[in-house]
Amino acid sequence: MPIFPETQNSKHAMLAHEMPVTLAIVGAGRVGRVLGNRLHQLGWRIGAVVTQARATARAAVRAIGAGRPHAGLTRQVLGADVVLIATPDGAIRRVAARLARMGGEEWRGKVVLHASGALDRAALAPLERCGAATGSLHPLQTFSPRAAPQLEGRIFAIEGTATALGMARRMARELGGVTVRLDARSKPAYHAAGAMAAGHVLGIMEAATRILMAVGFSRRQAVRALLPLVRQTLENFERLGPGSSWTGPVSRGDYATVAKHVAALQSFPREYGEAYAALSRLSAAVLARNSRGALRRLAKVLEAGA
Repeated sequence: MPIFPETQNSKHAMLAHEMPVTLAIVGAGRVGRVLGNRLHQLGWRIGAVVTQARATARAAVRAIGAGRPHAGLTRQVLGADVVLIATPDGAIRRVAARLARMGGEEWRGKVVLHASGALDRAALAPLERCGAATGSLHPLQTFSPRAAPQLEGRIFAIEGTATALGMARRMARELGGVTVRLDARSKPAYHAAGAMAAGHVLGIMEAATRILMAVGFSRRQAVRALLPLVRQTLENFERLGPGSSWTGPVSRGDYATVAKHVAALQSFPREYGEAYAALSRLSAAVLARNSRGALRRLAKVLEAGA
């Protein structure tokens, strides 16, 4: 991920340093509520909190511990020094366009950040044309509705204009995070990596759990069997690196066992076998010392079992 030297725009420079600022939050779902609450606890002033409905806005203010609830976009957002747009990705461009029409040149001197992992500051182009410093701040963390996520020590990907980067860095560091500056073109790949390591792993875990349940495990037994296996693998990955942590039949070149796995998975939904084949190929490609040879031998086994 590219890291670049940065300069500070003097017109906005004070905001990025330690001056108290007022933060407005547009789209106070899980991410907006968590970040708003933590920043409020750190002494940030919370202004307008905007959601689509009055009830959800009030609930967001209660969760954050501060702010004024608003149903729908309002000029009250313009009273903030910094605006965090934490809506779903598909709404960010629309929100930015409406805010730009609402405020015009009043955006000059303000900082607007969105919290998307896949989008860059181009989604905020209407606000940048109005004079706002724009960028993105994405915490690489899962936000479950039932568990408060840890932010200390977590990576925050930041991207944007120099002034927006300064504010994003300040926010992340006060939250205890570590910032990595990305080139705008790198954001989709960065986000894909996070999805593979979190969301897709959950899908794999659930599929493995169901396989064990199909052969006689209770759900509790299956989870109890798999979690230590996964935890140990991740601990080994962190401590020893990928090569020394790789186990299983593909790592040993035991293609006869791979063939048995492929045959066994034919009694499960089609996606199970397809995922096993794709993951076997991926593991061979990124982990095997002789990846070409491993992929060639693996292809024969997978084609025979198809």
